[in-house]
Amino acid sequence: MDKKNDIEKLSFEEAEARLTKIVETLEKGEAPLDEMLKLYEEGTALLRRANALLAEAEERVKVVDGQGAVKPIDGD
Repeated sequence: MDKKNDIEKLSFEEAEARLTKIVETLEKGEAPLDEMLKLYEEGTALLRRANALLAEAEERVKVVDGQGAVKPIDGD
């Protein structure tokens, strides 16, 4: 299983939920160091995914026609 591709398929809400669990685990500090490093790496990838989705949503909101309707970025 390719974790990077799995993360790229997550919705914002799914990425946020997983990231929250990772942060909780890391804050407890009870996991072995190697597991904490893996969780940190996964968390970083999840944060990038969430930020990309937010940026995409922001761009869609900016593309507004004269009547206030949101248009797709691709111009359809």
